Amino acid sequence: MTGLRSALTGRLRLRGAAVVLLLVLGSAQGAVAQTTVPPGFDAIPRPPGSVGTQGFVPPAGPAAIAPSGPALPQQPTVADPNPLQLRPPVAQPASLPPPPAPAAPAPTAQAVPTVPMVPAGQVALMVSARFGRDPPNIAAGLHWRIYADKPDQNGVFRLLKEERAAAPIFVLPPGSYVVHVAFGLATAAKKVQLRSETVRESFEISAGGARFEGRVGDSRIPPGQVTFDVFRGSQFEGEDRRPIASNVAASDVVLLPEGNYHVVSNYGNSNATVRSDIRVQLGKLTDVVVNHRAAVITLKLVAQTGGEALANTQWSVLTPGGDVVKEAIGAFPKVVLAEGEYSVVAKNDDKTFDGKFKVEPGVDREIEVLAR
Repeated sequence: MTGLRSALTGRLRLRGAAVVLLLVLGSAQGAVAQTTVPPGFDAIPRPPGSVGTQGFVPPAGPAAIAPSGPALPQQPTVADPNPLQLRPPVAQPASLPPPPAPAAPAPTAQAVPTVPMVPAGQVALMVSARFGRDPPNIAAGLHWRIYADKPDQNGVFRLLKEERAAAPIFVLPPGSYVVHVAFGLATAAKKVQLRSETVRESFEISAGGARFEGRVGDSRIPPGQVTFDVFRGSQFEGEDRRPIASNVAASDVVLLPEGNYHVVSNYGNSNATVRSDIRVQLGKLTDVVVNHRAAVITLKLVAQTGGEALANTQWSVLTPGGDVVKEAIGAFPKVVLAEGEYSVVAKNDDKTFDGKFKVEPGVDREIEVLAR
């Protein structure tokens, strides 16, 4: 004979839409896209429910113009940090610096870099990047590469120099080069000609950022329990594509080209998955809040009601149709399950016991299966 007892350990209930995307125009004080909190953003933790969109640049600026020039050369096979790593080591392309000091000069009063002493037969190339035609410049998170403008005998564009400063100065022999800059997953490239005088080039990058958070009702899902995958285009386009960013942690920022994307939020590692479409705007940081209708379920096989859990138990959680949702081994495994009805099978000491239970959003429960 098989028994099942459910003990309520949470009382939170969820009402509302499965996904909330709060997009609010940012303050005109923002200046830079960041992987944690961009300069000009409030570094004080936000209270629950306080989410929205903030600006990297003043909202009145015109849209960025895609740079003209040659296509991006093939990258050489050199060690390069993964631009999707959102908690990077030192020198990560999408790494972001601390907020600027309060006394920093206004964008219109930005200091002009001093041209260094250039050896005879060399030319200085000064580069910078911004979100549109108007200042301020992007102050961090840039990865610059200088390539030869023609491929070598193997058909590879040779990497000559690279730098991760916001506005580096390259000293090169006269000639033609391809300059490539990456800001997270957004890029721009341009062919430049160096002759004798110092050359100044500004790149316009059509990019924004997205930061993610998972919730059940009004409660944030704890760090490490929810991850996000980002795909190009809408979820309704029906194409099976690889994500451009995988396993993104909550509160991390993904720097993306301006455009439409869809996000897959994974709470736990079973069936608590939510999909949502978002739009990344030029120079904006978009906060994406994903609401899950799910709960944490703890499974126990006991000899009697309220007894100790039996060790070395094999568990299978199934849908009403018999599809396996989750398998686990242990005395009291925890699984995150989407809202719905389930059956459970426990195997211990060559004996099988089963039962049924229901998952309600936000109601964490302990399920006891009686071993008799």
